[in-house]
Amino acid sequence: MNEATALKQAKKRAIISVSDKQGIVEFGKALLELGFQLVSTGGTARTLEEAGVKVQHVEKITNFPEMLGGRVKTLHPAVHAGILARDLPEDMAQLEELGIEPFSLVVVNLYPFQRAISKTGLPVTEALEQIDIGGPTMVRAAAKNFPRVAVVVNPNRYDQIIEELRSQGEISLSTRLKLAQEAFWHTAQYDAAISNYLTAVRVEEGEIKPAESTKFPTKMLMSLVKISDLRYGENPHQEAAFYREGTTRPYGLASARQFHGKELSFNNILDLDAALTTVSEFEVPAAVVIKHNTPSGVACSNALVDAYRKAYNADSIAAYGGVVGLNRTVDKETAAAMAETFLEAVIAPAYSEEALTILRGKKNLRVLCTGEFADLTRELSMKKVSGGFLLQDSDSLGDLSSWRQQLKVVTKRAPSEEEWDDLIFSWIVAKHVFSNAIVVAKGMQTLGIGGGQVSRVAAARIALEKAGEQADGAVIASDGFLPFPDTIEYAAKSGIKALIQPGGSIRDEEVIKAADAAGMAMVFTGRRHFKH
Repeated sequence: MNEATALKQAKKRAIISVSDKQGIVEFGKALLELGFQLVSTGGTARTLEEAGVKVQHVEKITNFPEMLGGRVKTLHPAVHAGILARDLPEDMAQLEELGIEPFSLVVVNLYPFQRAISKTGLPVTEALEQIDIGGPTMVRAAAKNFPRVAVVVNPNRYDQIIEELRSQGEISLSTRLKLAQEAFWHTAQYDAAISNYLTAVRVEEGEIKPAESTKFPTKMLMSLVKISDLRYGENPHQEAAFYREGTTRPYGLASARQFHGKELSFNNILDLDAALTTVSEFEVPAAVVIKHNTPSGVACSNALVDAYRKAYNADSIAAYGGVVGLNRTVDKETAAAMAETFLEAVIAPAYSEEALTILRGKKNLRVLCTGEFADLTRELSMKKVSGGFLLQDSDSLGDLSSWRQQLKVVTKRAPSEEEWDDLIFSWIVAKHVFSNAIVVAKGMQTLGIGGGQVSRVAAARIALEKAGEQADGAVIASDGFLPFPDTIEYAAKSGIKALIQPGGSIRDEEVIKAADAAGMAMVFTGRRHFKH
C-alpha cells in the first residue's frame, strides 16, 4: 500500500461505538453510501447490523475478542495507531509495515455515568461499571489528531457531517477543530462527574460504600457552557458572559427562551433570576416586580392580572423600568396591563398568542418563557469570593403545610386566619429581600419593603413609610430576630396587627411584652431568612 492509497482509504474509514444510539442507523447508512468502511463494537455493531448496515466488528481488526465482560474492546494498537497516525509519510509507512489501516472518522459517545449515579441507592460497584475507558481513549486520541481525523461525540452533529461530506467530499479542517473542542469538553465533563462522585466514596470495614452525602465533597469540579456573550457587565466598562451548568440538562433561567426584545444585559439576567425564584414559591397566581435585584412589589390573587396590578401598585414609582415575574401563562388581560408602563423584561412559564402580540408591540421589552417551572429549591446556592467559592443549600421552606405546624405563637393573641395567610405570604417574600429585611403586607400584597439596611429598625421605618396609611391592619415579616422592642413599638404606631420573625434574641421576652402591650399577635419561625 503506497502513501496515496493509505490517505485515500483513511478518508473512507470510520469506527463507531456509541452509548446513545439516536440517529446512528441513519448516519451509518449515509456513511456507507459515501463509500466509508464501518468498524464497530458490541451493541453498536448489533444495532447497525439489525438495520441492514454493513459493519466490520472491531475484533476482526484487533484479532482479539472482547474481554472482561466488555471492559476491553478497542484498547489495541490496531485501533489507536489507526486513529493517532499523522498525515506524515513515516507514520503511514509504519502503519503499512504493521498491516494497520488508518481511520479518518471516530464516532463515539460514552456510557451514561451521570444518569446511572442519579439512581438512589446505586452500589458503588455498579457505578464503576458505568465508567467508560475505551470510549474516552478513542475520543481523546481522535481529538488530539484533529488535523487528520474527525471525532463526533454529539448525535446532533450527524446531519452536518453528512452534508459536508456530500458537498465537499471531506470534513473541513475548521469543522474538525470544532469537533475536537467539543470532544475534549465531552470527556472533561465526564471525568468531572466521575471525580465528584468518587471523591465522596468511602471504605468502611473493608467495603466500598457511597458517602452518606455527596453534596459537599472534599474536591469539586465544575463544568460550564457559555450561553452568550453580554454587551457588558454590571457597568459598561466590565466585560461579561452568561454560562449554564454543563453537567445537567438546562433548566431555570438558563433554559429560558427569549421571544422578543433587545438582548439581555448582565443586570437583566440577575433581575430575571430574582423574579423567577420569587414567583416560583407560590402555588396560587403570583406576580413580582424586581428592581435592582430585589422585589419592589409582590402579590397573589385568584386572577393573574390582579396579582400583577397589586404587585405593580405596591410601589409604582419603583416599578417603572422593572422586571416582572409571573407564575402562570400570561393572558391577554395581564399582557395589556403590563403594556401600560415601561418595563425592562418579563418572565413567565408561557404566553397566549394574544398576550405575545400585545407584548411584541413594546419594541424593547424582553419577553422570556421558561416552560413549566423547575424545582429550584434542590439546587445549591453558590457565591464567588476572592480565591474561592461558598456553597450552601437553597433557603427552602419545604412543605408549607407541615412547616406551618412548626410555627409558634408567642403572644397572648393568636393571629386570625386572614393574618395567618398574610404572615406566611410576607415570610416567603422576606427570604428574597436583602438583609436586613422587613416586609409589610395585607391581602396577599406587599405594601412596603425595606431591605439591605444596616439596622432592622431602619428597614422597618422604610417599609412602614412606603406602606403609609395602608399599614393599618397589616402584618410584618422580619428576616431576622428583633434585637430590641423598638421595631414593635414603631410598627404598633402604624397599626400593624401581627408580626412573624425567627425569634432567638436575648431580649425575646421584652419584644413579646411589647407586642402584647400593643395587642399584636407574634409568631416565631425558629429559622431566619438572611440574604446577602
